[in-house]
Amino acid sequence: MQENTSITGSLHHVEIYVRDLKISREFWNWLLAKLGYTVFQEWDAGVSFIKGDCYLVFVQTEERWLEPRYHRCRTGLNHLAFHGGTREFIDSITRDLETRGVSILYRDRHPFSNGPDCYAVFFEDPDRIKVEITL
Repeated sequence: MQENTSITGSLHHVEIYVRDLKISREFWNWLLAKLGYTVFQEWDAGVSFIKGDCYLVFVQTEERWLEPRYHRCRTGLNHLAFHGGTREFIDSITRDLETRGVSILYRDRHPFSNGPDCYAVFFEDPDRIKVEITL
C-alpha cells in the first residue's frame, strides 16, 4: 500500500447510526446526490455514499440501542455542514427541501442564520441530525 501524505488530516469518513435505515437512506440518497455523492457500498444494515476521498456511512441502529433518542444538543455530533458553492444552489436546495416537507431551521433569519456574512440553509434529517449547506 502506497502512503499519501498529501491527505494527512483530511476527513476519511463519518459513520452515523440511524433509527430507520429505509427512511434515512431515502433522505440522504436524495440530498447527497444533489451534492455530488454516489452510492459507494451497500449491505443489509447500511449504505455509504462517496465523493472524492471522503464517504458517509449510515447504519441501522440495533433495537437495543434505539433509546434514548438522538438529540444534537447532547454530547456528540451537533451537525454536518456541506459546501453549497453558490447562493443559487443553496436556494434551490431550500426549495427542494420545502417541497419534500422538510422544515427549514431558523426560518426567521434564513438564509443569514449565522449572520450577514454566512449564506446557508439549516434543516434536520429524519433522526433530527442538523444539516447545513453553506457557501
